[in-house]
Amino acid sequence: MTRFADPASFAAALAALPESDEASRTAALNRQARLTKPTGALGRLEDIAVFMAGWQGCERPEADPVQAVVFAGNHGVTAQGVSAYPPEVTVQMVANFEAGGAAINALTAACGARLSVVALDLDRPTGDITREAAMSAEECLDALNQGAAALGTDTRLLLVGEMGIGNTTPAAALCAAVLGGSAQDWVGRGTGIDDLGLSRKAVAVEAAVALHSGAATDAFETLRLLGGREIAAMAGAILAARLARVPVLLDGFIASSAILPLLRDNPRFTDHCIAAHCSAEAGHVRLLDKLGLEPLLHLGLRLGEGTGAALAVPIVRGALATHNRMATFDEAAVTDKA
Repeated sequence: MTRFADPASFAAALAALPESDEASRTAALNRQARLTKPTGALGRLEDIAVFMAGWQGCERPEADPVQAVVFAGNHGVTAQGVSAYPPEVTVQMVANFEAGGAAINALTAACGARLSVVALDLDRPTGDITREAAMSAEECLDALNQGAAALGTDTRLLLVGEMGIGNTTPAAALCAAVLGGSAQDWVGRGTGIDDLGLSRKAVAVEAAVALHSGAATDAFETLRLLGGREIAAMAGAILAARLARVPVLLDGFIASSAILPLLRDNPRFTDHCIAAHCSAEAGHVRLLDKLGLEPLLHLGLRLGEGTGAALAVPIVRGALATHNRMATFDEAAVTDKA
């Protein structure tokens, strides 16, 4: 199990990422070339199959077991009036997840993914990032490790989601701190705030970035100062997946923002990630472009929870089904192109 003893070991793990296995990618490409279809006829399904082969280190990869984890945390910045819902909704929604009544429960059941929920000190919101650090070093390290520990030892495909009232505000602050631009470039309506709430949100992001700009110099400190427990946990889980060579279906704006500080420190960090979808949150299109990821789906979602990633699982299953089960030209006695 991956565990980071201190910020230095987190940084060391981030600096020494395993890469995709090129021999397996080549074998998968060669198989694609022999299947009973014109070359490239299955579009991105072919790319996904080769991607999965490289990370699993075999010519004919499998998706199962698919694991979904939802991390939940509360945020002190909600005191700035940045959300349409009160913080106690986070606790109530965790109970809903555990009872099986949320969208992510329905969608993981539909796509055949096992689901778990990790609640992170919901009775202790993070610090208000407009006035102080979100977390102490110990709290951030604990969140990273809880995320890393959530990865199953047999997982072949991971998707992570989140629940945290107010968490699009720290997500926007992470984007502004790492990528620059104004707060207006990154803030969106989140849970459905009105124009006044959107204005308060932009002010909060500007204040947070200004307060921490001199100290948010690496991935750990950026997550600690501007993130949240569930955001750091997602980063820890996705880093642990990379270290275990497990591909990740990346969910929406918040999940994408969680890995942005890691990508700044290691530009190859997203190599094991597929963007499942582009959400309706205003900054997600821009963020995916900066991450260098093209989403599989555009469905206007803005729920979080990992719902967009769960909806993309059947696409990966379809890619692997065609890759593994189609006949080759020789097996089907079909004449190949001249």
